[in-house]
Amino acid sequence: MIVEQRTYTLKPDHTPAQFIAVYEQLGLTLQVAHLGNLIGYFMSDIGVLNQIVFLWGYSDLNDRAGRRASLAAEPEWEAYLNKVRPMLAAMESRVLVPASSSPLR
Repeated sequence: MIVEQRTYTLKPDHTPAQFIAVYEQLGLTLQVAHLGNLIGYFMSDIGVLNQIVFLWGYSDLNDRAGRRASLAAEPEWEAYLNKVRPMLAAMESRVLVPASSSPLR
């Protein structure tokens, strides 16, 4: 198993609540249908603010690539992206590999 951590930093004139409202209306159902294992999504509260962090579980990098390609082919996904892109200042993605004693493996 691998976990992808996707962090979105919002522009100062947008709030996490605004982003989450659009995500839950237009993106969540579509994304879960294609990507599957949503471990959770979170808003930063201490430290760097104005960030949303998503954790997605995949069996391996090939599973991730196939699922993300399937999502990218959806016209509704592009419509969602057109709504949220103006809110974003930065986006970061990293792949995490569970440690041997992690409960997620």
